[in-house]
Amino acid sequence: MKILTGNELRSGDVVWWTGYDWSRHVSEAADVGENAPDIMAREVAKRVVNDCYLVDAERTDDGIVPVHIKEKVRATGPTVRPDLNIAPPDPGAGTWEI
Repeated sequence: MKILTGNELRSGDVVWWTGYDWSRHVSEAADVGENAPDIMAREVAKRVVNDCYLVDAERTDDGIVPVHIKEKVRATGPTVRPDLNIAPPDPGAGTWEI
């Protein structure tokens, strides 16, 4: 599975492509399949995100999870201050270890 990530230009937040828009929550990411180059070009041209790129991910019981540790950290927020982590869209959702 391939998903897209980048940084929102207005806020600098890490965002994930949902299939129609960008979300701060990786659990809302969509598999982009063969459409990645077109989506990336269009979204960068709209100046919504910068430097979006493909990320390997897998679907688990907890939803979509990036495979690489770097992207797992980007998805959850700072590791030095757990109180600053990104809250899941569903507070009752499970969490995963980095």
